[in-house]
Amino acid sequence: MTIIYIHGFGSSGQGGKASLFREYFEEEIIAPSLSYVPKLAIDTLEQLIELLLEKDEKIGLVGSSLGGYYSIYLANKYDLKAVLINPAIYPYKTLDKVGMCMNYYDGTSFEVSSEHLQTLKSLEVHKLENQANFLTLLQTEDEVLDYSEAVEKLSQSELVIEEGGNHSFENIESYFRKIYSFLDR
Repeated sequence: MTIIYIHGFGSSGQGGKASLFREYFEEEIIAPSLSYVPKLAIDTLEQLIELLLEKDEKIGLVGSSLGGYYSIYLANKYDLKAVLINPAIYPYKTLDKVGMCMNYYDGTSFEVSSEHLQTLKSLEVHKLENQANFLTLLQTEDEVLDYSEAVEKLSQSELVIEEGGNHSFENIESYFRKIYSFLDR
């Protein structure tokens, strides 16, 4: 199985959480550093998935925050299993007032444009066909996103709601076994 780790907004495939996943899953994980431009990020992920599917690879997605939003779209499109970690549900609303931003990994700056927001809106999956394909990990003290939006949208997924925590999802490594067994089922 190949696990594709999809990082969140302003992060990278070399970020803290991606590094934890890479350390644990070693050969089974790909954690690309994606463009901040949603259209380019999705294009990269679709090419990667299609390449793996051509090789008859079993694919599982793990998406954090904005990566969770991308994972919902991709899992729905390709009928894949996905683990969503504090996923963004309406990033086009969350990022609406952002403007200039900084990449947390390399310190470069970039701007969120109205075109980016439109692309994000176009990727929204309004009706999730197979919520059994999703494991949703949430912490209630997420300081960036309202976890209840994910509970509402993904109510039929396998939900894990932890009291406390934060947007990064404290102690994510304690879920690595569960993540693997969910994706491998």
